Order: sequence, then structure tokens, then C-alpha cells
Amino acid sequence: MTSQTMTAAAAGTWTLGDLEINRIGFGAMRLTQIGEAFADDAVPSDRGRAIGVLRRAVELGVNHIDTAAFYFSPLRSANELISRALAPYPEDLVITTKVGPGRDPSGAWIAHATARELRGQVEENLRQLGRDHLDVVNLRVVGSDSIAERFGALAELREAGLIRHLGISNVTPEHLEEARAIAPVVCVQNMYGIGVRPEHDALLRTCGELGIAFVPFYSIAGDRRQAGGAGAAGAEAEEVRAVARAHGASPAQVRLAWTLQRGAHVLAIPGTGNPDHLEANVAAGAMRLTAQDLAALDALHGRGA
Repeated sequence: MTSQTMTAAAAGTWTLGDLEINRIGFGAMRLTQIGEAFADDAVPSDRGRAIGVLRRAVELGVNHIDTAAFYFSPLRSANELISRALAPYPEDLVITTKVGPGRDPSGAWIAHATARELRGQVEENLRQLGRDHLDVVNLRVVGSDSIAERFGALAELREAGLIRHLGISNVTPEHLEEARAIAPVVCVQNMYGIGVRPEHDALLRTCGELGIAFVPFYSIAGDRRQAGGAGAAGAEAEEVRAVARAHGASPAQVRLAWTLQRGAHVLAIPGTGNPDHLEANVAAGAMRLTAQDLAALDALHGRGA
């Protein structure tokens, strides 16, 4: 499918709390390096090209950018690139970030932040982005332990005005219930896509019933996430290729379109450092799969393929 005149508005809109965004957004993780995310041998990206991709995304109507202070590689920081490319920020731009994990200056992962340490992570994002508050902060979770103390700490920062809205990432239904008892949750960000974590179907539906955005990550590449972008390489299921041929689209565009058609509350945050892939990803928001397409792809998803 052509991407020449497509903008992010074609995907429709959703409201995160009181912030209206187009459902096709942009994930900043891949801006900082070329190669597998966070790999020691990855090559820092070209700074000018990364800045150009961010500016082009906004030109195409993208007004939801997902980032984190721990998205960095040697010489590059996603937050710094966003600030350099887009500040002063457009009034309708919503920047979502994550806290919880951390990395030392060498890039090595460190223990997840305690409730007390989360304020420092929030302040680090504020400083890097040049903001006086953060639009949305997701608590990134690893494991099934209680999140009450940590989410409660973020709720206090929300009350203090440093955070506008809260979300959670990489979570279970129990985590969502626990968080909602403490403060409003505007989004849940989990790995999800065709054949990827079909056990999250129920959580996706629950979010829709509650008016909470469900934001899949790795929806294009799934467990082949190292490939990334609209040109994700590797073996592709015949069902996906057949739908792509029928629409004159790429398999990556089919995967994005399927994700968006899971519900009006489902958002997409595909990331890339390639301007051509960016335009293809945005164009996928205008793609409408037929009932026959969906039946074939849903069956593939149900098999966990």
C-alpha cells in the first residue's frame, strides 16, 4: 500500500486521560543504535538521521512518542534526541516514558528502582526532556511481585504535579487491579502481536471495558524483535504474507493493522530509525483488514504462531 499521503490521523484517535492522541505513535527505543536493542556490539545511530526521523514523524501526524531514560547507547540518548528534534514541543505532543529499570553509565542493567529511587528516575526524564512535568509515566514491572509500594510512590509524584497520568508496563491482570486501587491507570503496555502472548487477549478486552489504552510493544517483530522496524526480517507466516499480497502491503503493515483492529483502545508504537519504515508504519494505520483477513490472522494468533 502506498504511504505517500497517509498520516497518523487515519488510524483514529484515543484519549489518554485528558490527552487526545492518534492511535499510531512512535517508539523511540531504536533511535539510539543500529542492531539488536541494548546489545554490546550495536553501533550508535546517525544523530542527524535520528533527529530527521523524529521530525518527520511529527509532520506525519504522530503525536504520541514512547521513550525512557534507559534508552541510550554509546553517544546517543533517546530523550536527548527527542528534545533536540522537537523542543519547543508541539502543544498536542504526548510523551510517554517508563521508569523502574535502570542502567549505569556503561549501559549495564542495575536493580530495579525502589519506591524511593523512582523520584530520581522521574526527575532524570524531566531533565533530559526539558519538561516541568511528564505526560504519562509507565511503571515497568518485572516478575509478579506486588507493585503497590512503587506505584504508590508514582501516585504521590502525580499528586505533586510532576506526572500527569500513570500507566503500567509488562504486567498481569493482578497488577492492573492492584494499581487501579491506588490511582487511575490510563494505559497498559505489554508485549503483544499476532501469535505473541495470546494469553493477553483477556487483559486487552478488560482494558477496553475499563476505558484503558492497551499499548502493545514488539507488535511487528514479536519474538523476532531484534529485526525491528517495517522491514523486520526472518521467516514470516504464510497467512500474514497472503494478506499482505492482497493489500499490496508489507507483512509488518499487516501486523500493525491487525493489532489496531483488536479494539478502538489499542494503540501502536512501532519504532524505527529508518525514514522509509516510518512512513510505512504510519500508512498501516489506514489499512482496513477484511473479515476474511481477520479470520485467518486470528486463527494464526490463537495457535501462538
